[in-house]
Amino acid sequence: MAVTNFEGRTAFITGGASGIGLGIAKSLEARGARIVIADLRPDHIETALKQFPGGAQSNSVSAIEVDVTNREAYAEAAEKMQADFGGVDILINNAGVGVEGPVLEARYADWDFGLGVNLGGVVNGLQCFLPQMIAHGRGGHVVNTSSLAAAVMMPEQFVIYSAGKAAVLNMSENMREVLASKGIGMSVLLPAFTKSNIHEAAQNRPAHLREDSGFKASEKALSEREIGDEWMEPEDVGEMVANGILNNDLYIITHGQFKNRMRERAEEMLAATPDSDFQF
Repeated sequence: MAVTNFEGRTAFITGGASGIGLGIAKSLEARGARIVIADLRPDHIETALKQFPGGAQSNSVSAIEVDVTNREAYAEAAEKMQADFGGVDILINNAGVGVEGPVLEARYADWDFGLGVNLGGVVNGLQCFLPQMIAHGRGGHVVNTSSLAAAVMMPEQFVIYSAGKAAVLNMSENMREVLASKGIGMSVLLPAFTKSNIHEAAQNRPAHLREDSGFKASEKALSEREIGDEWMEPEDVGEMVANGILNNDLYIITHGQFKNRMRERAEEMLAATPDSDFQF
């Protein structure tokens, strides 16, 4: 069944302790949902919990430390959600890392890190939680965080990031129909310039993927990037996501600056497509 209100619903939000994830958590909690923040960073979790009524003792918000690339730990988190809440109703696959650097300098470690979190983390969330969401019969909703970088041509330093996000976009589009048959909605969030901690990618990179990286200089520069005052507040994105869930929107898009570039890309693809009577 579609989510028509958030009262009594349980939402599991990865990357939920900062940035867009925390903005979503605040919006859903304010509308009556029970929130489980899943995050890699205990320091971010501690700070995030203080921003809700009751803090760490809140009855509506709790947190769990999870690395979304660790399938065993993720499966344990799903089991805990089943035991504590009878399964989740809303899954927000939001955790992501800003992997940037000259693509010809990329090493396997950079591909493994970027795709492991930005794509693999979403896959792991779906694999761990969809069975229980289908089994409990309450319906629900899934939101996968992609990026507007997935919908336009980007500079070469964003190749790994955009590739993972493009896969998330396509996967979300193509899963929507089958999930709808199970009473579960599917949305894909495509944000652009939003105040977040995504520039802290280097701090979240596992030790075994650091030494063989070709992006060390780029990650240092990224860590020093200043967040623009005009960038969107995470809480505003959170409101857009909450409304998108209630409307069962496929696309939740935060910014309009890329519309012409999106149109140009689509028109170029259409122009290259031959006319054909072939039917699927």
